[in-house]
Amino acid sequence: MTPIDLNQKGLYFEDFEEGMEIETHARTITEADVVSFAGLSGDFNPMHTDAVFAKTIPFGQRVAHGLLGLSVASGLSYQMRFLEGTVLAFTGLEWKFRAPIFIGDTIHVAIKITKLREAKRAGGGFVMFDVQLLNQDGTVTQKGEWTVLVASRPEQAES
Repeated sequence: MTPIDLNQKGLYFEDFEEGMEIETHARTITEADVVSFAGLSGDFNPMHTDAVFAKTIPFGQRVAHGLLGLSVASGLSYQMRFLEGTVLAFTGLEWKFRAPIFIGDTIHVAIKITKLREAKRAGGGFVMFDVQLLNQDGTVTQKGEWTVLVASRPEQAES
């Protein structure tokens, strides 16, 4: 199996192989992230935004929005550049929320390519990713499958 060259900007559908793995950089979730996400999404549930109320919930502290975790996972993945300029569409996901993400947790993403399906009429192919969002302790906080339509390599002009 060919390893993914993360220095290469934008892998084409033909560059992916089942079993390839990618691990992203890590990012710490801050209070500003939670407050900004609440404002952007309109989700001001007190379990996310009210420190006093959050002491009464089973976790005993504020929990980052689950969809904030998913959004950060998507961003961390994109920052690895392997889809930069070649992704045509994010076409689907199945996602599970397994453990809370707290303010101050440092999260990263582990990705494994599990399936490839050519789609010539769409200009490339579907790449299925098994995705895990992990905290600093290695706990899987969220996981699932993402399906992305990736462009095929352009035909090389004949000389």
